[in-house]
Amino acid sequence: MDVRRRSLPASGDRVKTQKLNKNDTLTATPTHSHVPSQTLLPLYLTNAVFFGVFFSVAYFLLHRWRDKIRTSTPLHAVTPSETAAIVSLVASAVYLLGFFGFASRASLDELSDEETILREDSRTPGACPAALLDSPASKKKHNQIPLPRSKSVDKSVELSNPPPLKPSNETARAPSPISLSPEDDEVVEAVVSGSVPSYALESRLGDCGRAATIRRAAVQRLTGRSLEGLPVQGFDYDSILGQCCEMPIGFVQIPVGVAGPLLLDGKEYTVPMATTEGCLVASTNRGCKAIYVSGGASSVLLRDGMTRAPVVRLPSAQRAAQLKFFLEDPLNYDSLAVVFNKSSRFARLQSIQCAIAGKNLYMRFRCSTGDAMGMNMVSKGVQNVLDFLQTDFPDMDVIGISGNFCSDKKAAAVNWIEGRGKSVVCEAIIKEEVVNKVLKTSVEALVELNMLKNLTGSAMAGALGGFNAHASNIVSAIYIATGQDPAQNVESSHCITMMEAVNGGKDLHVSVTMPSIEVGTVGGGTQLASQSACLNLLGVKGASTESPGANSRVLATIVAGSVLAGELSLMSAIAAGQLVKSHMKYNRSNRDMSKIVP
Repeated sequence: MDVRRRSLPASGDRVKTQKLNKNDTLTATPTHSHVPSQTLLPLYLTNAVFFGVFFSVAYFLLHRWRDKIRTSTPLHAVTPSETAAIVSLVASAVYLLGFFGFASRASLDELSDEETILREDSRTPGACPAALLDSPASKKKHNQIPLPRSKSVDKSVELSNPPPLKPSNETARAPSPISLSPEDDEVVEAVVSGSVPSYALESRLGDCGRAATIRRAAVQRLTGRSLEGLPVQGFDYDSILGQCCEMPIGFVQIPVGVAGPLLLDGKEYTVPMATTEGCLVASTNRGCKAIYVSGGASSVLLRDGMTRAPVVRLPSAQRAAQLKFFLEDPLNYDSLAVVFNKSSRFARLQSIQCAIAGKNLYMRFRCSTGDAMGMNMVSKGVQNVLDFLQTDFPDMDVIGISGNFCSDKKAAAVNWIEGRGKSVVCEAIIKEEVVNKVLKTSVEALVELNMLKNLTGSAMAGALGGFNAHASNIVSAIYIATGQDPAQNVESSHCITMMEAVNGGKDLHVSVTMPSIEVGTVGGGTQLASQSACLNLLGVKGASTESPGANSRVLATIVAGSVLAGELSLMSAIAAGQLVKSHMKYNRSNRDMSKIVP
């Protein structure tokens, strides 16, 4: 018996298979069926011609039809030139569709030919599966481990019926690189079968890290999708239990950069920023430098109070108005404040603002919350007041603890006007030489650009609190790094940037006004190790022992100061025409860093 190894055909070749007798040798005859014997023009020129014809006649017909619509001419009344254009459009479209469809069919035919060869070889007594599976094309196609080579031909004949190749979708069900013990594998099977709820793993196992690993393996088996690349080990899952995240299967890595030093209110801060956007940290750092060499920035905290606004319904609008007058009566404020403040030793009621819609009443409570962001704290106080009001207003029906008049995680005029959380103004005077040398622009250009972009342009767009260049970029990066609620970036990024020439038109006065910065230094994600380290870098970790709320107020001013630096740098880049150039230079993936020109 003559057994010979042969390789698979090259791309673009078809294979003619022939029936073999018992002692015949398996051969393959490639035929170049997809390559024409002669071509009048190179293929790329032919394609270019038809592409040009297609788009030119389409452009011509669109203009002709637009003119007909303007002159009320029937579209079906075509001229000879239009008829020729339509024919050319159809012909070029047919060619292009045929060409690309032909190319896709050719690639499918090639794959089909390879599979046919493998099937024929597996059924042919004289073929050696070890030789076929050991070929590079076979390894790439089926990801198979080659069978061991046999020293004798007779043994290879015994392997003429190898196990069937695995379907391509089975590659997605590859086992996790993390090895599981037999006990853990049994738990995974129980989760997959549904006998053990995924959310109950932590309580049943008593080990949060083990629960995350098992849940991850169960998710891979249930979905058939690999989670390779999502790390699961090396994280303290006990710290998030019942507080930050439910049913964890791993954690996402976000790079953290630093900008600064930011000279604010006479103190220097190194600002951590967690982001995946290139140039953001570098741009903010340049703004910090401009502020630093100009003498620093100063900030003012205008207001500090978190809000929650329940919605209640009464039998009539008149009855709703009675409740409104009761809540806004100064004689009733003290008793309401006592009830509200029972919720926490830091919660202190500041005001109640009411709004009526028919017989529905919206009550916006504002209170101080110490160093916590305070959403849960204010909600507890509101619930206490609602329970208290039921005595005098038994016909009051509480529809929801939050009626969106707060307003949380949504752009709203009430936050822009009345403020929510910390309301901060931050300003700085940038010297003329700093504007010229560090920011590479002029005071006049910055003032004009700010007026036309941040003020007029935002007004033309109907912006709500968005009279700035990119405040949300800096707010989001600091929020993620310090464990704040990233979704509250929506209202926390409300900002108006002002620029004005001062000192005889030589220097630049720049300021940012941010009425609703919602931050805290205790609770939520602030207690996680990485986020706690970033808060410690800023010197605002945890609660202030000397003055409750002092750390969170300082953090709010740091956010505003960083936004000021970011606004200053980005506006300068736009004014100098360097925005696109800087992104192309620094915000592009390039493994050979030596090619980046300084």
